Amino acid sequence: MRIVIHGFGRIGRVILRQILTRPEHADIEVVAVNDLAAPDTCAYLFKYDSVFGPLPGGVTFENGALLAGGRSIPLLTGIKMRDLPLQGVDLLLDCTGATKDRDTVEAALSAGAKAVLISGPSDIADITIVKGANEDLIADHSVISNASCTTNALAPLLRDLDTRFGLIQGHMTTIHCYTGSQPMVDAPRGPDLARNRAGAVSMVPTTTSAAKLIDRVLPDLAGRVTGAAVRVPAISVSAVDLVVRLKAPPKDAANALRDLATDNPVIGLVEDPCVSVDLRARTESLVIAPNETMETGDQIRIFGWYDNEWGFSARMLDVARMMHNRGK
Repeated sequence: MRIVIHGFGRIGRVILRQILTRPEHADIEVVAVNDLAAPDTCAYLFKYDSVFGPLPGGVTFENGALLAGGRSIPLLTGIKMRDLPLQGVDLLLDCTGATKDRDTVEAALSAGAKAVLISGPSDIADITIVKGANEDLIADHSVISNASCTTNALAPLLRDLDTRFGLIQGHMTTIHCYTGSQPMVDAPRGPDLARNRAGAVSMVPTTTSAAKLIDRVLPDLAGRVTGAAVRVPAISVSAVDLVVRLKAPPKDAANALRDLATDNPVIGLVEDPCVSVDLRARTESLVIAPNETMETGDQIRIFGWYDNEWGFSARMLDVARMMHNRGK
């Protein structure tokens, strides 16, 4: 599979890190990486990572290319999507978070990319796909959104709960680490006033795109699940705190969740009393902590962790492979 990574921020860098360090991705050829930042800055931020540590083997930038993991990967600066080297490219991974115009994506397809996968919620995508929830709808769509990290954590769990026990209703709170959308010191960033406050010193109540995306990914559950977020002063790993009412609640919810996780490849388990840092670099979309389960009548509280960067990037690569392999 031949790919181009457009946007070398948090997700773009983690995707490339996984390609270079996970043996199952050795077959992926990275044709080019493109970003607005200066190449030496990109190379430095790829070499040293405050969350995941230095890249094994190091990184250098020479003659217009990143040299890392035994590969030479062309590193481009400020190239528009339509002008990227897309001839013969199987997939363009749009990791900019800034593409809002369908014509921009269509131009990339016309320039040679066979398909585009967008690393976040997108209203210009043909469809939003979440592995473990609705990947059977991937069909031959040429522009696909990989939803959000929280949607990837929540949607597979909701689908399985509804299939096994019948979901009446639910409410999810994501306890989410701060992100680049928040300032480090109080500063005007947008209409959500609380998110204008310094992200590393306070818990910040806010919204989550997952509340809307669940209806898009699982339309049968539309209107039955609400969601909110609290951004917290942690640099990585977030959590889902979900309360649901079920039509046929299991007699032992904790063991039922263990069975569910065993049957679903994107849901994991953690039995020890862990804290968020212990879940760093887990590849699952959600890692359920069954010992945190609570039951009251038909109401069940479910708690799970997710590495909002590493797990989401793993799903980007999974969906990329599904797009590449369809019809084969």
